[in-house]
Amino acid sequence: MATLTYVYADSTAVLGPLAQHAEPHSYDLCVEHAERLTAPRGWEVVRLTPEFTPAPPSRDDLLALADAVREAGRRTEPEPAPLPEAVGAVLNDAPRRGHLRVLRGEG
Repeated sequence: MATLTYVYADSTAVLGPLAQHAEPHSYDLCVEHAERLTAPRGWEVVRLTPEFTPAPPSRDDLLALADAVREAGRRTEPEPAPLPEAVGAVLNDAPRRGHLRVLRGEG
């Protein structure tokens, strides 16, 4: 809902509308944290927007959601390679505890 930026040279924290682009040393805050923000002693908080209201959904939001759903649908997990026969026999004969298996080894 809001972007917090520090101006260290002026000991100032600037709280304004949500930034459109990522900037170094700026932090996006939810409504609850934006409203409760306090600064260290000796610092000033400049609030560019006294109240933070949610922005209406934009075309970009809808396209980003559609792209994420499309990408999730494309992902397929590759089949794991089969284990060598000797290793498979050891695993099948080992006692099981839940999802873990105990492998017996030498020593």
